[in-house]
Amino acid sequence: MSAGGERTPVDVAVGVLIDGDDRFLLTSRPVGKVYEGYWEFPGGKLEPGETVERALRRELHEELGITIGDAQPWQVEIVDYPHARVRLHFCKVRRWSGEFEMREGQSMSWQQLPVQERPVLPGTLPVLRWLAEERGHEGPTHRE
Repeated sequence: MSAGGERTPVDVAVGVLIDGDDRFLLTSRPVGKVYEGYWEFPGGKLEPGETVERALRRELHEELGITIGDAQPWQVEIVDYPHARVRLHFCKVRRWSGEFEMREGQSMSWQQLPVQERPVLPGTLPVLRWLAEERGHEGPTHRE
């Protein structure tokens, strides 16, 4: 294992919001953040003592202005970025209330496979593969 792979991962709660038309929500990374402008599933870091669901509930309210219903734990993936090693806890969310507000100046886009927005954050690519497997989608999951 490389020296970079030995870093302690940062735990991150990530929401895969799926609407009634089976579309999923992607948001762009805000100006000033690492990977600015890349498209990803929304979420954020767990605070000390927080559960994944509580962190996801807090982050989606802070970033998007919505209150989520149940968060169904789905997949966990560790991704090594140049700036950090992250353990992404992906949860499916099918119910929420409130109006979407992009509180960090980011953009949002409801997508189907293949994703039309670009560039897509590397940590998002495994999720697109999992969605493709679940949905029987053949071919590319996103545009290069």
